[in-house]
Amino acid sequence: MKLLIVESPSKAKTIAKYLDGAYEVRASVGHVRDLPKSNKKAVDIEAGFVPHYEVSVGKEKVISDIKSLAKKSNEVILATDPDREGEAIAWHIREACNLHNAKRVTFNEITEKAVKEALKHPRDIDMNLKEAQEARRVLDRLVGYDLSGIIWQKVRYGLSAGRVQSPALRIIMEREREIRAFIPETYYVIAGEFGTVGRMKESKSYTLLLECDIQPKEKTEAERIVKAGRANSWEVVAVESTEVSRSPKAPFTTSTLQQAASSRLGYAPSRTMGIAQKLYEKGLITYMRTDSTTISKDALGEIGKVIEKNFGHDVLQIRQYKTKSKNAQEAHEAIRPTHAMTRSGGSTDDEKRLYSLIWERTVSSQMKDAKLKRSKVSANITNKSIPNFSVTGSVVVYPGWLLVDQDARGDDVILPELKVGDELNLKTLQSIEKQTEPPHRYTEAGLVKELEKRGIGRPSTYASIISTIEARGYVDKINKSLHPTDTGEVVISFLEDHFASYISDTFTADMEDKLDTIAEGKATYLKILKDFYGPFIKDVKSKAKLEKATNMGDAPEDILCPLCNSPMVVKLSKNGKFYSCSKYPDCMGARKLDGSVMEGPKKLDKKCPKCEKGDLMERDGRYGKFIACSNYPKCKYIEQDEEMRKANSTGVSCNKCKDGYMEERKGRFGVFYSCSNYPDCKHIVKTRPTGNRCTWKKVDGTLCGELMMEGTKTIPERCSDKLCPNHNPHKLDKVEKK
Repeated sequence: MKLLIVESPSKAKTIAKYLDGAYEVRASVGHVRDLPKSNKKAVDIEAGFVPHYEVSVGKEKVISDIKSLAKKSNEVILATDPDREGEAIAWHIREACNLHNAKRVTFNEITEKAVKEALKHPRDIDMNLKEAQEARRVLDRLVGYDLSGIIWQKVRYGLSAGRVQSPALRIIMEREREIRAFIPETYYVIAGEFGTVGRMKESKSYTLLLECDIQPKEKTEAERIVKAGRANSWEVVAVESTEVSRSPKAPFTTSTLQQAASSRLGYAPSRTMGIAQKLYEKGLITYMRTDSTTISKDALGEIGKVIEKNFGHDVLQIRQYKTKSKNAQEAHEAIRPTHAMTRSGGSTDDEKRLYSLIWERTVSSQMKDAKLKRSKVSANITNKSIPNFSVTGSVVVYPGWLLVDQDARGDDVILPELKVGDELNLKTLQSIEKQTEPPHRYTEAGLVKELEKRGIGRPSTYASIISTIEARGYVDKINKSLHPTDTGEVVISFLEDHFASYISDTFTADMEDKLDTIAEGKATYLKILKDFYGPFIKDVKSKAKLEKATNMGDAPEDILCPLCNSPMVVKLSKNGKFYSCSKYPDCMGARKLDGSVMEGPKKLDKKCPKCEKGDLMERDGRYGKFIACSNYPKCKYIEQDEEMRKANSTGVSCNKCKDGYMEERKGRFGVFYSCSNYPDCKHIVKTRPTGNRCTWKKVDGTLCGELMMEGTKTIPERCSDKLCPNHNPHKLDKVEKK
């Protein structure tokens, strides 16, 4: 028997179809090992930055199955994705499953030809690629934990920072500061409607909208132009006509695919990459994490046949595009359809739309330039005492690649045939006052483009960078634009003040270059990490005595402390911005941003039942009132008030501690359900429990007994235990069939 291991079940299913039983194809379902959550156990710095990996939760059975199959196999092939991450996954599978004779193959597309050709050329795991990925993972962990630790102390507990996420947040905040500092300037747009008269070749009359070539900033000048224009006759003073070419765009890279999908389809980068992953695993497109614009010769030949068959030989022009990224790596082809003859692909609407976008970009990239005729008509009053007024139009005279990419064509704007000296009949002329606008905030697509331009991150990281800063509450997406939150502003301001060099463009891009040298075999894992970490941790430790950084500036002068009448400052708490007395902690006065007085904690006539020393205090939190010990954080006893507890209780008893009840709570990632005895009992489920218990029998005959949660329409309930077949309907079907 021969065993071939890939990451995803979907990919395994597609490849198995091509191999006709010659290989047993199994999926690792992504990484099988990772660094532990505890930073102290994750990396042994003194031993040379040695990472300590643990088997990922739920992967024990996967590893066991692979080990069992490998013992029966005379050949084991690791066919994970063709990039550093894939190389690292292959190494982890080999180490975790003791597959020391396993070989490695890669293919850029999941087609029968590509898979079978790759299996003819097995190789060893590329340790340079593996170490480059490992260095990035370890570096991100060290930077993230050390910076996050000091942010916890100086800003607020639970916040975090990252090696590439923080520079992305800084870019967003820089644009926000530009917007705040922007001072609008007034200008005037002057436009008029004109009818064509006089020497015309055509009998049909036209109405043209001409706009003044100059936008005056002074009202008096705008009024002068309007007055003169209304008082005089108009004539054509210039007619210009030029032919211009529009070249097709290069085939998609990861970055350009995310940008195009965002602007044309409205997809977030993470959504785009998820859809592209499915298309790749189904064998419909080539590998979707790439910064190369190259297309293979075989693929170019097929694309040429498609163009000749559907659009004619005359429009074909085979091109090779130069990759702009100086460190282009990952897969070595652009994102393209595996079979250009397949015009439509995918099983869902999302998949079909993205596949169509990829197909159109790929095919149009090998077609001739489009040719457009651009015309400009300029007019003025007879004495020419005011600036020219003009209108432009364009007509496609040779479509070229626009035959495929119709959305890029735009509408034709046809102007009548006019000559210099032709009269124009003024119908209306008016001036509109406008103001200059600040620079636009970044959209997700715009941020991806900016990150790529500055060399921050790599193709595989763009989507996760944006998802991370959104999930952490550092930015809000409002009408497609990314707005930094109060929390994001405080965090990035703190990092800029004290760790500017580590979140700068030059440092981040330079570090990416250094990590690339590991992949190229020009530098070692130990040297790169050692050169960075020594100065970095020294700098972090030197900031230990900094003061808390929650102050966001002075409050308005008319906002005074309700207790001592002193000036107030804007501060940030976990519940958002508020006004705090400038004499804090000597004075505890506080106001909400609407000016109303914030009530402080109320002392209750009860001692804490946990530590028996502190007093119970009633406090206001983001999700309502709760009761906590006055000795917090030494004592973390907490409970909700009776009214909120009744409202949030599901009435379902906890099956861990047996004494508590499952209550609805809200956290950073939405609603969840936890035991009322928290923190003594930390049992949590993500979906509302129904009160029933799982009746699935284990191998030893005992019942599972876990809580049943609300499920889907087809299966109303599912078990809260992920390892139970009742948790997953597909697993349940397999169990029932057996």
